[in-house]
Amino acid sequence: MASLIEELITTLQKENEIYKEMIPIAKEKSTIVANNDLVALQKLTDREQVYVEQVMALDKKREEVITNIGIVLCKDAGTLKIQDIIKLLEKQPKEQEMLSDIHKNLKKTIDELMEFNNHNKSLIEQSLEIIEFNMNFIQSTRMSPGNNYTKSAAQASSILPEAGMFDAKQ
Repeated sequence: MASLIEELITTLQKENEIYKEMIPIAKEKSTIVANNDLVALQKLTDREQVYVEQVMALDKKREEVITNIGIVLCKDAGTLKIQDIIKLLEKQPKEQEMLSDIHKNLKKTIDELMEFNNHNKSLIEQSLEIIEFNMNFIQSTRMSPGNNYTKSAAQASSILPEAGMFDAKQ
């Protein structure tokens, strides 16, 4: 059981390190999205994907370790949470404290990363709204027949809608 707890602690520590490495990327992404630099955004997303794959592998390992801990403790691994394991380690205060500390640190790191990601999501949504507004504005000006006037404010001609225009809402 002790080796499983050590493996769980090590896995969570590695996960925390990777999430910490992702925070500067999330900060940089905010600047890139604000500057509308799609090339830089693609490069940054590719870098970020490497970290995501590492986290996914560690998540899988963590789940396997928790499953094994559940088997040893005769508990349902599907409902066994890290907080439950921490409580079960009452007779092992050193491991209990280590697991509790890394759990708190990991939660703090993930919360910080989520804050940046939510900010980036908001920036992207605003950019998409601006793009949609511009597309609709362009479409409406091209489709409106009564928007061309001469110097004397008389209508000069009607313009038919151009082929290939689309409604960005669809």
